[in-house]
Amino acid sequence: MSRLLVHAAPGPGPLLEVTPESAGWRHVGFTVAQLPGGQVFRCHTADRELCLVVVEGRCHVRSEHGEWRDLGERADPFSGRPHAAYLPPNTALEVEGAAGGGEVALCFAPARSGAAARILESPPVEIRGRGAQEREVRAILMGDREAEALLVCEVLTPAGHWSSYPPHKHDRDALPDESYLEETYYHRVRPSQGFALQRVYTGDGELDETLAVRDRDVVLVPRGYHTVSAPPGYEVYYLNVMAGPTREWAIANDPDHEWLLQP
Repeated sequence: MSRLLVHAAPGPGPLLEVTPESAGWRHVGFTVAQLPGGQVFRCHTADRELCLVVVEGRCHVRSEHGEWRDLGERADPFSGRPHAAYLPPNTALEVEGAAGGGEVALCFAPARSGAAARILESPPVEIRGRGAQEREVRAILMGDREAEALLVCEVLTPAGHWSSYPPHKHDRDALPDESYLEETYYHRVRPSQGFALQRVYTGDGELDETLAVRDRDVVLVPRGYHTVSAPPGYEVYYLNVMAGPTREWAIANDPDHEWLLQP
């Protein structure tokens, strides 16, 4: 199996977990927990800030910053806007599945002091691209919302469309032209027996992988250009988590395909 592909592992504990150590990088951590009603997941943010995204269902969130009950409203990530919350470093956290249960994604990045704990309401929504490149982008915790390191968004790609397209990268600390950001893609597919394709590659060909992605897989993007394809008949959702030395999203498109952005 590719080292860039992480499969879910149903059973006790998190559904899946990516740490800087397991990914071989420095900044991004990512955990998904499925919580039946009444089941509790506990963690401590330590020296990291946290963006908690309710992928589906509802949950209760408790910490020293207060309690947020019934966070979430959608049956699955394709059928409603995201509910999310931000918590700073050094926070002890409990997440409990509400009636009917829930699935939560915990998005981490190192931070010194972070920002104020809060619910992240009404994320901006953008329709990006045109034709078979059209997709919906929901900016949960991007640069217009306060955090120290994290950048988080989710994308809905219609069946038969391409997303993160044309292929782009953010693997150089060379602002203002490009920023260095590690990234995870957490995929959901509807209907769930389907698949997506994701390519991750560098211009020199040293890295060039095309991955068949199943429902609830994570793809790691440590460097290089990347793009996603949703096959006909299958909608594809992904949750992006990005972090690096500077909290700025500055990308470089693959010059071979940048002409696709012309009117």
